[in-house]
Amino acid sequence: MIKRFLEWLELKVKLNDLESEPPIVHERELWWISFGENIGSEIDGKSQLFSRPGLILKKLSRSFYLVAPTTSQIKTGSWYSTIKHKGKEMSVCLHQVRTVDCRRLSSLMGQVDEKDFTVIKESFFKLYR
Repeated sequence: MIKRFLEWLELKVKLNDLESEPPIVHERELWWISFGENIGSEIDGKSQLFSRPGLILKKLSRSFYLVAPTTSQIKTGSWYSTIKHKGKEMSVCLHQVRTVDCRRLSSLMGQVDEKDFTVIKESFFKLYR
């Protein structure tokens, strides 16, 4: 597998240089997030924006969030929680949770329902106690 570290570095510089107001963000929302080109088992983004859907778990400040990346591949086990969004199932990768700056967010996809979000939070707390 060929990694695209140099392309990611160029995009990362551009994202860092962005000057705009942070978007209005709420917990439970799914956003396209530029997770980047990462190392080993760390989840990568896809496309030119190195992005994938990510779930806002907690808004830490106006421009900084705790997020969990998702995958369309359904995974089982304590590291994952399955949700349904707009008729599609996806797995939330609880072992890949990280903090991100607002400049990594590109577009809002929608919101996870409260029941699914409660299950995700409970799974997260079980995993990290």
